[in-house]
Amino acid sequence: MFKETKKSMQWGEETLTLESGKVARQADGSVIATLGETSVMANVTFAKSQKPGQDFFPLTVHYGEKYYAAGKIPGGFFKREARPTEKETLTSRLIDRPIRPLFAPGFKNEVLVICTVLSHDLVNDPDMVAMIAASAALTISGAPFMGPIAACRVGFEDGEYILNPEMDDMHNLKNNPDQRLDLVVAGTKDAVMMVESEAYELTEAEMLGAVEFAHKQIQPVIDLIIDLAEDCAKEPFNYQAPDYSDLSKAVAKAGEKDMRKAFALTDKQERTAAVSAARDVIKAALSDEQLDDANLGSALKGLEAGILRGDVVKTGKRIDGRDTTTVRPIVAETGLLPRTHGSALFTRGETQGLVVTTLGTGDDEQMIDALQGMYKSNFMLHYNFPPYSVGEVGRFGFTGRREIGHGKLAWRALQAVLPAATDFPYTIRVVSEITESNGSSSMASVCGGSLSMMDAGVPLKAPVAGIAMGLIMQDDGEYAILTDILGDEDHLGDMDFKVAGTEGGITSLQMDIKIAGITPEIMGKALAQAKDARLHILGEMNKALSDTAEFSVHAPRIETMQVPTDKIREVIGSGGKVIREIVEVSGAKVDINDEGIIKIASPNGDAIKKAYDMIHAIVAEPEAGVIYKGTVVKIVDFGAFVNFFGKKDGLVHVSQIENRRLNHPSDVLKEGQEVWVKLLGFDDRGKVRLAMKMVDQATGEEVKEEG
Repeated sequence: MFKETKKSMQWGEETLTLESGKVARQADGSVIATLGETSVMANVTFAKSQKPGQDFFPLTVHYGEKYYAAGKIPGGFFKREARPTEKETLTSRLIDRPIRPLFAPGFKNEVLVICTVLSHDLVNDPDMVAMIAASAALTISGAPFMGPIAACRVGFEDGEYILNPEMDDMHNLKNNPDQRLDLVVAGTKDAVMMVESEAYELTEAEMLGAVEFAHKQIQPVIDLIIDLAEDCAKEPFNYQAPDYSDLSKAVAKAGEKDMRKAFALTDKQERTAAVSAARDVIKAALSDEQLDDANLGSALKGLEAGILRGDVVKTGKRIDGRDTTTVRPIVAETGLLPRTHGSALFTRGETQGLVVTTLGTGDDEQMIDALQGMYKSNFMLHYNFPPYSVGEVGRFGFTGRREIGHGKLAWRALQAVLPAATDFPYTIRVVSEITESNGSSSMASVCGGSLSMMDAGVPLKAPVAGIAMGLIMQDDGEYAILTDILGDEDHLGDMDFKVAGTEGGITSLQMDIKIAGITPEIMGKALAQAKDARLHILGEMNKALSDTAEFSVHAPRIETMQVPTDKIREVIGSGGKVIREIVEVSGAKVDINDEGIIKIASPNGDAIKKAYDMIHAIVAEPEAGVIYKGTVVKIVDFGAFVNFFGKKDGLVHVSQIENRRLNHPSDVLKEGQEVWVKLLGFDDRGKVRLAMKMVDQATGEEVKEEG
């Protein structure tokens, strides 16, 4: 009934298996990839014809994690998977980016790739398995896909690169000081297509070495996919790339002169208006048949790309007048908003981000319900890209894949320099509002985020800056690497290469390629050029940091204390009664974890001290020989009970009240009276023994016995 094909290989510490032919047989391509006990099913379908008037490539990638894969039931009221998590959205983008450039030029039929996590061993991350499965499914589907690609994850520990490290090692690099890198690389047989990473100040040479190591490690996986395809691939789809050379010539003849004048304008708004006007001139000169041609958009883009790209490589001069290595003018400001905990406005040319930092307590940590379990995050970075930032109208309010992806990139760049939670026990939320955009607003978010956190008094290990690099590659092999790319250079260029880091090294690297990959030589040059730009930006940022780093008066103060774990129950009390009383009486927030670390937070220092004293009184033990101030709580014939240490009472025997014989303790004491007592020690049964007679009741000082 089934015509199954199965291929396996040893890959690192695990076995990688690709299977096809048994499940989802009506899809154009279906592959289940398994690494260890993590399995992902990728199903590919594509339309056999192009929609009329379609002028872009409608590729959609969905990656979904099913809770059953890890033996879990989803939380929430409905108990089923709902909107995509951040991890699912980021992985969908991760798969999309390296496969999109590899479809045949001009192919605009709709393509749908759905990756479903079926089994998760909590050791091997399913995102890499999904990328391999998607590539294999596309390769056997018959679609005009010029792959295959493969992908892997690389760690870096003790100077050694590690292939596909376990998830626990990579889940939070901050808690694993020996592991300095989480790098994902996707590529073809000949070149690297995509890079995504977070790192702990790696040098350019170390990062380039990691990329080269990854590219070498994916080669046997590519061979495995080819082996699978040789046995079960469908007949290639009969696709002929459209020939619209005559239309391109007509477009160039009608408007190349006007388009060149438009791209000669250095101001973005003026240039955008002039390009639009040039397009109108071209359309006015074309026939109705040419205007109805679905390839008109491609022809117009080709004209624009040819003008922009050719001039840069030939002359080294870009559309805004810069050379290939110059960073646009930078203005960095901090402390703009009076009531926020930290704020910064970072402007680089026509790209600007208003970045705000808020400090919170443990109650504000983000709870993340993932396949590998529930965990908390005390650092959040949210990126917003409203339409006005590019002078447009459009849908507003929806957080799209782009916003999530750019925010995560900035998060990766900054997380490496955050202080340890034990040193700075705050939850940190950074929000980047992009107010202007013309190239690399994510890197502006990195720079602004660093400034904003330092303005809030967050003790970062070092400032972080980011820069976006571009590439123009000609057919003859000539190329130009561009520093600080514009929006048009990103749109019409061949590479978007973002590097962020400190003076000491790289903390994040992301690369997207629109051509069939780049060589290590080009990447090495881009990294070196990016380092020069990063150091320049850091120098400009330092001008705004001289008067910052003062803790905001509006931020909560947090004090931590450690209590013995066997005292946690006493601090919390039955049903939380004690800790609620501490919060109500002191006015401070109190958070205690399973290790006995207590965080006390309040903008009011007196409230923190009050809560601290109340907790200390519960957990501390009285010391023999120490004098305490107490209150008489009960008088009996043989002495008085005094509350002297938190809720602890002790007996002052009648013989220890005064240096004379008393008929009854009530002769000198009454309930509610404050007295000074000295802790003599504990009897055989653990009862507290107190004395008053050797303490001056007026001063609380010990009375020295006359020798």
